[in-house]
Amino acid sequence: MGLLEARTIGFIGLGAMGSPMARRIAEKLPPGSQMYVYDVVQPPMDAISEAFPGKIVKAVSPKHVAEHANLIISMVPEGRHVRSVYLDNETGITAANISDHIILECSTIDRSTSLAVKKHINTNFPKAEFYDAPVTGGVLGAEKGTLAFFLGCNENDPNFKSLVKLLQHVGRQVISCGGPSFGIATKLTNNYLSGLIAIASSEAMNMGMRAGIDPRVLSQALAAGTAQNAILDRFNPVPGVVPDAPSSNGYQGGFKVQLMRKDFALAVDMAKETNAKTILGPLGLKTYEDATNDPRCWDLDSRVVFRHIGGNENWKKNADI
Repeated sequence: MGLLEARTIGFIGLGAMGSPMARRIAEKLPPGSQMYVYDVVQPPMDAISEAFPGKIVKAVSPKHVAEHANLIISMVPEGRHVRSVYLDNETGITAANISDHIILECSTIDRSTSLAVKKHINTNFPKAEFYDAPVTGGVLGAEKGTLAFFLGCNENDPNFKSLVKLLQHVGRQVISCGGPSFGIATKLTNNYLSGLIAIASSEAMNMGMRAGIDPRVLSQALAAGTAQNAILDRFNPVPGVVPDAPSSNGYQGGFKVQLMRKDFALAVDMAKETNAKTILGPLGLKTYEDATNDPRCWDLDSRVVFRHIGGNENWKKNADI
């Protein structure tokens, strides 16, 4: 089912990622179509309703969404929230009759929760379809529509092409990861590597700057060599190097450090479950745990780890600008 064929869509979770995603879908809804939205807090529902009058219906529960929309997208913070959204006997999605529903769960959670929800749906509503579809690209990607989706199915799935058409309204790439929970496994692997690169990039920039190198020159040099990476190019942890990076805006926006700690911990747990040896994993996890507990870093973009390790954020004061 593609977006243009669906007269009623549901969207659950209007946080920093969910709100811009839902807005992009609302913009593409054809005349006469509606989107039922739900969040545990009222202001984001009010905001999107005011932005798209006549298109948005504010639901009172996930069950309410499922009673009116047969194509549902959810984006919530943690596995416990996913269990509540789907499995609550009174207010959850599966408290409604979802026998013909297609559901995309875009949260970054543990694989066991995703598989448990899918099993519950398959057991009670065999004709319903549930897909894990976590995203990468952060808040900036959600706002710009440049997200990538890691879809937990293979390309032979009968819904794959339609799902790609839908998700391309929200992001720029949809990657088939092979099967149930494989999208989540891919996302956790991605965030594990991204988190380590952010730490390494922060350490390298701090080291080079302490040796006297202008961070703009250093970033340009690293981009020209084998150390080039997306963190330095787009989310440089040093304020003032990349103008639209969160670091250049007081580390506002982006991917919050406590969420990186959560995802990194899930990745480390997955490594243990699969007997994958990790050397840097425990060190990376402790770094994000410590940064999360650092009052100077809480609720800020995860590249604030540069601040946590003592990086010089005021380098421009002594630079020849």
